[in-house]
Amino acid sequence: DMLDVYLDRVESLLDPSSPRDLRVVYTPLHGVGRDVLLAAFARAGFPDPVVVARQADPDPDFSTVAFPNPEEPGAIDLALSAAAEHPDTDLVIANDPDADRCAVAVHDPEADAGWRMLRGDEVGALLGQHLVRRDPKLSGVFAASIVSSSLLGRIAAAHGLGYAETLTGFKWISRAAIDLVFGYEEALGYAVAPNLVRDKDGISAALLVAELAAALKAAGESLPQRLDELAAEYGRYATDQISIRVDDPALITDTMTRLRAAPPPTLLDEKVTVTDRLPEADVLTLTWTGGRVVVRPSGTEPKLKAYLEVVVADGSRDEATRRMNQLRVEVGARLSS
Repeated sequence: DMLDVYLDRVESLLDPSSPRDLRVVYTPLHGVGRDVLLAAFARAGFPDPVVVARQADPDPDFSTVAFPNPEEPGAIDLALSAAAEHPDTDLVIANDPDADRCAVAVHDPEADAGWRMLRGDEVGALLGQHLVRRDPKLSGVFAASIVSSSLLGRIAAAHGLGYAETLTGFKWISRAAIDLVFGYEEALGYAVAPNLVRDKDGISAALLVAELAAALKAAGESLPQRLDELAAEYGRYATDQISIRVDDPALITDTMTRLRAAPPPTLLDEKVTVTDRLPEADVLTLTWTGGRVVVRPSGTEPKLKAYLEVVVADGSRDEATRRMNQLRVEVGARLSS
């Protein structure tokens, strides 16, 4: 009964008049998402996705992947191979094993096998813009974690919505505001209907992405083209991550202590402003005109993470790539020294 109620509510999130012509390859990564996602797509009127056969059934050993997280390199390779075998594929969608995250891959002639996975920040911006374009009267608050792109805040401001930046994790995002209408984190988690599921939910997110992709397809456009439109409107917000795994967790503490004592005075030749969130959170934020770096220990693994963002006002992809490459070098040197 609960599942039927959920599926009915999820179906109602979509515009009933929006296009449904979309060919999807889907993988649940050996998890529990397959049957619910297929039922949701069927109720919404989308064609049945092609399910990656070797990853279709629940498997506690996750036998085809090194680590069952769609963020990890190689995790969706079988799905990309399946897309290559079905030339009419428009989109690749992956859930993590408990189906609360949603990964999306799109056609990209420059990428290996002709496909690339969108970053969580890219999907977050696409979903946020889709929600406000679909409903110009939308009111309430958008929210994202401090390690996610600041672009969502720009989108919210441009459409008269509130915006909240929270600590990392959906326990904070879901509490950002009573009238929360969309929240996301860069680690592929999206709450597209907080009044239905006040947490990240990979099934409803997949449906909203499919709705947007189908509408763009009907108009002769694509998700990458919509990202370029966002860059032209708001500037190019490029994000990346440096992750350093250690055997001795004390090294992470030592590095954070060193950064606090001697943060870089400049990054990309710009003066840096330092924000330290201790004792509330072990997070150090470095900001400057046109960029930001957030450094924090992982909450689940022996890793130190640095989340990088550069903003290019004129939307230039080449300039964003140049700045990001340079920022990776500068931050990497600081973390390893």
